[in-house]
Amino acid sequence: MFRQAKANFPSSSTFLLLLLLLLLSLHPSLPTGAPRHPHIPSLVPHATLVLSSPRFSARPQLDFTTYCNSSCYQQGELPPSRESLSERLAYETLYADGRRTLTTVDLEEEGEGTAAQPPPTRGRNVPAPHRRRKRQIYGADGRFNIRGNNFLLDYPFSTAVRISTGCTGVLVSESHVLTAAHCVHDGKDYVKGARKLRVGFLVPPSNATRTGRPSSSSARPVKTAAVRWVRVKRTRVPKGWIQGPQEISMDFDYSLLELRWPHKQPYMRLSVAPSAKDLAGKRIHFSGFDSDRPGELVYRFCPVEDESNDLIYQHCDARPGASGSGVYGRVWDPVAERWERKVIGVFSGHQWLEVNGENHDFNVAVRLTPLKFAQICYWVRGNHVDCQQD
Repeated sequence: MFRQAKANFPSSSTFLLLLLLLLLSLHPSLPTGAPRHPHIPSLVPHATLVLSSPRFSARPQLDFTTYCNSSCYQQGELPPSRESLSERLAYETLYADGRRTLTTVDLEEEGEGTAAQPPPTRGRNVPAPHRRRKRQIYGADGRFNIRGNNFLLDYPFSTAVRISTGCTGVLVSESHVLTAAHCVHDGKDYVKGARKLRVGFLVPPSNATRTGRPSSSSARPVKTAAVRWVRVKRTRVPKGWIQGPQEISMDFDYSLLELRWPHKQPYMRLSVAPSAKDLAGKRIHFSGFDSDRPGELVYRFCPVEDESNDLIYQHCDARPGASGSGVYGRVWDPVAERWERKVIGVFSGHQWLEVNGENHDFNVAVRLTPLKFAQICYWVRGNHVDCQQD
């Protein structure tokens, strides 16, 4: 179950407030200390096994909710073994013709690839528990509908794309889209729509080959962005998501889609997720296609409430359909000496968290750890040597 907000701003007020927030974000305060540059481990494919074709029997679970007790909450602070990491970072590849393979991986010898990225301190900022209501909300509506070509088709909003199974994705290269694993696989089998998976690009109406839901002739037409659909030729899912315990699976709820041909839109670079204190304003942002606002791209931002080695806990308002959105922050680039927007996670869903006998609820994003960055970077570039820096 996702957290959402109720009220809607008038269109003019929305754009004025959004413009002000974007202008203010151009000049965040400088970091108080230089963030430690993360060590990117080497993740090298070992062997590829041919698997049987999937049944494509699963249904997309867009309203993705998990439960984590105290044991699960503390588990993230214990470093996993090399064997466990290697098993979880193995990955399946699904091809457009239905073929499926499993690739095992080897990790570098030095450490586990995580020592250079100190784990965040947990539990200090967990807020008071919310009461469970019939329609769970986080107070006033914190989402903005993005309208007009000047915003909708411009960076960073133009990096958000639709996934034909009902989710959102983010462009991370000329040919690749990052999204949530549960949008294409339920942990046991691929969803029915993964057989002919497509990615939808927002384009000006005159350039669209396909559009959103048509309106009836008697009804007043609703102006929505047009969508151009492109087929996916290859889908990759980490083994940590497939047939894993729920609390581990959510840590690996990400998937990379490779398009049949390159696109020409700007994309957002990936980065190892820094600690929240090293993000501009300690805030995260993401844009998605929330199901309660059909035909609209919805943007939101909020502070990070808590974080583990693998997850970002926050109260950004979201509804089903936003799953798979690229979560980004403004990360300080010491070489360019400026803040840059970079994808640091993937929006997964909602989690009930039991801490010290009290229930807390959060919307959750998967953090791009050094190992996950190395894996996704290899999927994008096809060479682990080119993935030594984020």
